[in-house]
Amino acid sequence: MSERTPLLHYRLSASVNESGEHRDTRTGRDEDEHRSPAAVGRKPASKQPPKLNIFFGVVIPTLLSMFSVVVFLRIGFVVGQCGLYQTIAMLLVAYFIISMTVLSVCAISTNGALDAGGAYYMISRALGPEFGGSIGIMFFLANVCGSALYVLGLVEAMLTTFGVPEDGSSLSASRYMVLPTGYWWSLLYGTVILLLCVLVCLIGAHIYAKATFLIFIIVIVVLGTIFISFFIVPFRTVQLPGHRNASIGPTSANFTGFKLDTLMGNVQADYTVDYTTGVMMSFATVFAVMFNGCTGIMAGSNMSGDLKNPSYSIPRGTITAVIFTFVIYNLLSILISCTCDRVLLQQDYGFLTDINVWHPFVTIGVYSSTLSAAMSNLIGASRVLYALSRDDLFGRFLSPAKHTSSSGNPWVSVLISWFLVQLVLFSGKLNTIASIVTIFFLLVYAAVDLACLALEWASAPNFRPTFRYFTWHTCVLGIIGCAIMMFLINAIYASASIAFMLLLLLLIHYLSPVSSWGCISQALIFHQVRKYLLMLDVRKDHVKFWRPQVLLMVSNPRCSVGLITFINDIKKSGLYVLGHVQLGDLDVLPSDPLQSQYDSWLSLVDHLNIKAFVNLTLADSVRHGVQHLLFISGLGGMRPNTVVLGFYDDTPPQDQLQDSALPICRFSESAAQVDDPENQSDPPFHFPPVRGGVSVGRDGKSLGPQEYVCIIADAVKMLKNVALVRYFGEFDRTQSLQGSVFVDVWPVNLLRPDSAAYVDTCSLFLLQLACILNMTRAWQKAKLRLFLCVEEGRSLKGTEQKLKHLLKDLRMKADICTVPWDSQIAFPSNTSRVSDEYLQAVNKLILDQTLRPPAVRFLYLPRPPADTSRYHDYLHQLELLTRNLGPTLLIHGVTPVITTDL
Repeated sequence: MSERTPLLHYRLSASVNESGEHRDTRTGRDEDEHRSPAAVGRKPASKQPPKLNIFFGVVIPTLLSMFSVVVFLRIGFVVGQCGLYQTIAMLLVAYFIISMTVLSVCAISTNGALDAGGAYYMISRALGPEFGGSIGIMFFLANVCGSALYVLGLVEAMLTTFGVPEDGSSLSASRYMVLPTGYWWSLLYGTVILLLCVLVCLIGAHIYAKATFLIFIIVIVVLGTIFISFFIVPFRTVQLPGHRNASIGPTSANFTGFKLDTLMGNVQADYTVDYTTGVMMSFATVFAVMFNGCTGIMAGSNMSGDLKNPSYSIPRGTITAVIFTFVIYNLLSILISCTCDRVLLQQDYGFLTDINVWHPFVTIGVYSSTLSAAMSNLIGASRVLYALSRDDLFGRFLSPAKHTSSSGNPWVSVLISWFLVQLVLFSGKLNTIASIVTIFFLLVYAAVDLACLALEWASAPNFRPTFRYFTWHTCVLGIIGCAIMMFLINAIYASASIAFMLLLLLLIHYLSPVSSWGCISQALIFHQVRKYLLMLDVRKDHVKFWRPQVLLMVSNPRCSVGLITFINDIKKSGLYVLGHVQLGDLDVLPSDPLQSQYDSWLSLVDHLNIKAFVNLTLADSVRHGVQHLLFISGLGGMRPNTVVLGFYDDTPPQDQLQDSALPICRFSESAAQVDDPENQSDPPFHFPPVRGGVSVGRDGKSLGPQEYVCIIADAVKMLKNVALVRYFGEFDRTQSLQGSVFVDVWPVNLLRPDSAAYVDTCSLFLLQLACILNMTRAWQKAKLRLFLCVEEGRSLKGTEQKLKHLLKDLRMKADICTVPWDSQIAFPSNTSRVSDEYLQAVNKLILDQTLRPPAVRFLYLPRPPADTSRYHDYLHQLELLTRNLGPTLLIHGVTPVITTDL
């Protein structure tokens, strides 16, 4: 037993000691901040303990976490393998890595008050519930396993001194070795020690907080005796552990005192086989072991709730503790190198006990620091679990952990943590668990650095920590350093830990917890979007990279669901804005009526699964409102270039949000639950009834035909492409795409039969939009049909060949259908006005072309006449042309959108 105990102790990482054990030791604060109203009203049953100063609140907890058993049982091993030079280099590198994380901890902790949960609280409030919750679970499990490790470590340390040898030999047994040994006995001792720890936790964390100073004094006294022993203990021969025999090597080594020869023999590296495992040591393996003793830096930040001035104490106290431990480790390395034989350092990891002025001193230090670590990890695990349960990230699964005593102690969380620690005690796989725990803590450190980096990069005005000695460079170095150490310790465990974290992240994202913390991702997205919008220069626009950026004007979403989903298909990754005008005058209103409507619009966008923005405006007329939106919608180089308007007709609108016959408009249980008197949740949408909610004209509409055509003319004047959509009130994409699907394109100005050009700007824009629709995944099965209107006597083949050549140059696939229309153009018309008979004939011509109606038709939209007195006639002509055609788009393009150049 004795020959394996030292390795056990030097592998017990001090990093698992930073648990959150020194969390809020007051009894009422956490509950006052609980989201439950009942919990808010509870008051602490006892008097609040006094606030802690920088020494008791930060320095002592951090020192105890960073020292632990490392200072007693690991430093000699490092010097013996690496030599003094490499040991100092390792300490510099290790402390550089943790110092980068310390700077991040200090920055975040001074940017606002911390609550229960320590590192979990910092990460979750900065990076959001998904990342914070996954790291919180790993932080909790690391503390659970760390508590078990220290309990088992204490058991083995006790059995080394007081245990009966397993072989029953009495030759090496002393009169103190009275404790039975074996697996079940070790489990019994560990259970008893764990019960002692859990009793302390159930009474309250303040019990342990009061004991930290006593434990600190013990550790400092033991450390003082070690330093004194180097100077006053004379030359001494130390018997090596019983695993050695004369046939293999020396059975003893010397403590020489200060000698130059001893120092010169210890300055260079001399890697040998670890006598407890038989594994050959290297720089990487020793560095991984040594780095474990440099962790434990978050104990002070976990004390924020108990500090008189957290913003002052945490950075100064943490940095003081880090500097103090760095100095102690370096001094010990130098003194050991000057006084101890290399063989002693390599073959006896517990040599400090043998050279001490009083041997039990070091044993007492090991016992006290290990027991302190076990209790602190158990308390920390319960506090992290309590914080996770309060945030409801895992729903009802962790809800029992919310329960607290009358004094605010989360006793259920303590019991759950105790149960899990007890399960870990059954495994006894200390070295494996120690590596995993260390990697978990390094992952937490990296997450803290990432949180600070994200806050710094987001440039949020409210991120202004009082501790300013950090930059994004220190955060990046901390992340890289933690990642390197994780894979240096064990690449397989590091990869598995990251995969486990990502799995938890996806699980929490799937559960979709609702939080009011704010998410740093939104700030980062804003920061990056602003930067790239500034880089998006409209002066560098080129027709090769043109894409539709659509402003869809919606009178009432209740009767526009089919249209909204259709326009989403033709935006081709471009800007898509849902615009709405509400009539009103802000001068006579008490507040802006639009602010309360955005939630309903955004809920509609989420439900329909479209990628669109929402822009609402208040105006004295619809025309002025559309002008506002055309002027101000978008930002920088992302502005609408196409406006889509519903057609002006007398078709009665249908409330598609309540029409169960339209599957795309069907809302999950929420729509059915609205009428349930027992359901207290608000309906998801608060849109007014169709043709209601605004002041309307005599015909029941909020604008007249003259104003409607004026809107079209305004858009053309602003160089916006215009699309008028008709008969989309009952459009259902799912039904329209069943069977053979056709998209018909009529790229000729049917209101000007004397002008049958197919290659003007408007016709090409028409072809472009139809092609874009056909490129959409849902519409790829559709066949484009291009209708070529010809007159008798003209060269039919020549015109058709020119059109085929044009389609080939434009890389468009479409079937060309020739349509004779001599009988239609025979109706009397003139250049200023076509007759109603002609329009009715053309309408019938379009309807008669196919046995199966197409899913949608694209028609040429001529620009409004210059004479405003003819606006009524213009609208009347469009109505006759498109009557009963089914879903139809009348499109007018004003800008070139197609090129044949590479």
